[in-house]
Amino acid sequence: MPHRPYVIDEMISAKSIAARVEALAKEITASYRGTNKLVVVGLLRGSFVFIADLVRAMNLALEVDFMAVSSYGDRPSSSGVVRILKDLNSSIAGRHVIVVEDIVDTGLTLDYLVENLQTRHPASLKVCALLDKREARKREVAVEYIGFHCPNEFVVGYGLDYCGRYRNLPAIGVLKPEVYRKAE
Repeated sequence: MPHRPYVIDEMISAKSIAARVEALAKEITASYRGTNKLVVVGLLRGSFVFIADLVRAMNLALEVDFMAVSSYGDRPSSSGVVRILKDLNSSIAGRHVIVVEDIVDTGLTLDYLVENLQTRHPASLKVCALLDKREARKREVAVEYIGFHCPNEFVVGYGLDYCGRYRNLPAIGVLKPEVYRKAE
């Protein structure tokens, strides 16, 4: 990532990401083999790269749906106020649901979302996160499928962004603090 002047260094390579996504897909496939009621819900916009690779590697009959929720806006940290910007297109009642998240940090958004989705009576509800940033956790949430544990750094790439930028990086890198500290 040296060609990207605002990214300090590559934390997780594209090759490592691809291998881990493949392993997660195999684990999920084994867990849900035999069901035809699986819905994989991607949280926009950060999960779009991850969910595309993940579902293509899953050998299952499944549906994909999306939600857009926000507690950040254009700020580098969560406001704690969660808004649903785009809801599901279909009912999840009686269906097995896997929520796919790019990164779980404070847990505030995911906690709100899981509570909201549970009121819709899914047969089961699990979370798959590419990155789990435990150090930043303010609310405990169950994450059943974890790609990588992430240090408490501001990371971008592979769908993760800062103000809409850097999502297209093939690997995950640490953003230089001077970039996001301007917005604090």
